[in-house]
Amino acid sequence: MVFERLGRTPLDYKPVRYGTSKLVFRGPARDTSGEYVACLGGTETYGKFLDRPWPARLEAELGLPCVNLGLPNSGPDVLLRDKGLLGLARGARAVVLQVPSAINLSNPYYNVHPRRNDRFLSASATLRRLYPEVDFTEFHFTRHMIGRLASLSPERFLLLRQAVQDVWIERMQRVLTFIDRPTVLFWLANHAPGRDPVSTELRDDPAFVSRAMMRVVGPHATHLTEVVISDTAREQGTRGMRFSPMEESAAADLPGPLAHAEAAQALLPALHAMTRA
Repeated sequence: MVFERLGRTPLDYKPVRYGTSKLVFRGPARDTSGEYVACLGGTETYGKFLDRPWPARLEAELGLPCVNLGLPNSGPDVLLRDKGLLGLARGARAVVLQVPSAINLSNPYYNVHPRRNDRFLSASATLRRLYPEVDFTEFHFTRHMIGRLASLSPERFLLLRQAVQDVWIERMQRVLTFIDRPTVLFWLANHAPGRDPVSTELRDDPAFVSRAMMRVVGPHATHLTEVVISDTAREQGTRGMRFSPMEESAAADLPGPLAHAEAAQALLPALHAMTRA
């Protein structure tokens, strides 16, 4: 399968709202009056820079509306705050929940933006005591802050990392419990879940999510599907993606069309079983 460069034409995401949710999702709008599959996740699910992200590809194969409820840079906090979004998930025939990073959520050490969960808002007194030498006003994004703190003191950072991972487990369990529908927990990344729980690797999302964490959360879902993006798909670069000249660097960090095609194919078996039962 070959994808050609589509040029530097920005993409119209046809923004849409559903039900009572206060959030804006990617369109075109899908019919939620009958059976449908709810696709929840972050930037990859939303399909930034792509004409056909994995929910659209999945819909073509599944024969059911696949409602794209992905939100750029979101984490479990968005899902738990918006009752309308949870209602859309609870009304679905089946749900796909993309595994989010563990760093993009509010926790005892720092707070994030309620919708753009990658945005750092404030450090708690606990974090300021742990890192008294740090001026937290210089940080705007969680990844930047986390990387800086890990480099300053790996020993102190262990406390922060453990707290963040514990909160991620608790929030993900709550999300899956509230959804209460047949759900595929969906790992989509350039790597498999890490086996080392103390890793401070931030380069690839879902950051700080280990195999052990997935084992704890996994039983709350119906099925776990892991997609490690192939070398062939990664070598495509930004081919087949649409972006402005200023967005090329951001596009290069995201999965392209072939990776999304791989994702849709991997999800099909579990969803066929769920929707035909």
